[in-house]
Amino acid sequence: MLIGYARVSTSDQETRLQTDALRKAGIRKLFAEKTSGVGPRPELHRALSILQPGDVLVVYKLDRLARSLKDLLTLLDRLRATGTALRSLTEPVDTSSAMGELVLQILGAVAQFERSLIRERCMAGRVAARNRGQVFGRPRDLSREQEAEVVRLYATGWVTLPVIADAFDVGVGAVKNAIYRHRAVVA
Repeated sequence: MLIGYARVSTSDQETRLQTDALRKAGIRKLFAEKTSGVGPRPELHRALSILQPGDVLVVYKLDRLARSLKDLLTLLDRLRATGTALRSLTEPVDTSSAMGELVLQILGAVAQFERSLIRERCMAGRVAARNRGQVFGRPRDLSREQEAEVVRLYATGWVTLPVIADAFDVGVGAVKNAIYRHRAVVA
């Protein structure tokens, strides 16, 4: 039996492209989910749990199944142990043959290499941006002068965090952050 699996990384994306292609390929039992490849993938585990010897797990593309070569090889070992195979609709992969397994491992290694290059370029870009003075993250809710006033008020011991937060029209978390930053500078 052919069992399909489709995945998109965020809830904003749709699985329709993958599910349409899988159904066109003759998939009757289909599992689809919207989740990051690094987090839990309950639908993938459900698909793997129903595989019987001779079944084939079909995916639209390999990167929808595994996020790293190690993850891919672990899944392949699990499929092999159950006597099942893996097939990709968009890549020349069908592990029911030795050549298909070789192609799969080569493609998995190339995909992991590509992700590593992208990660390195992103990190280099962030370092360059930081060197140019780029500040990352959300802007602070309080200016430096306001933070100094928050710390002064808190140090008196007479004013509670919620009262200070209300006075500056910010959340208690912003007040705590200002106090913690001041303590880190003083220490």
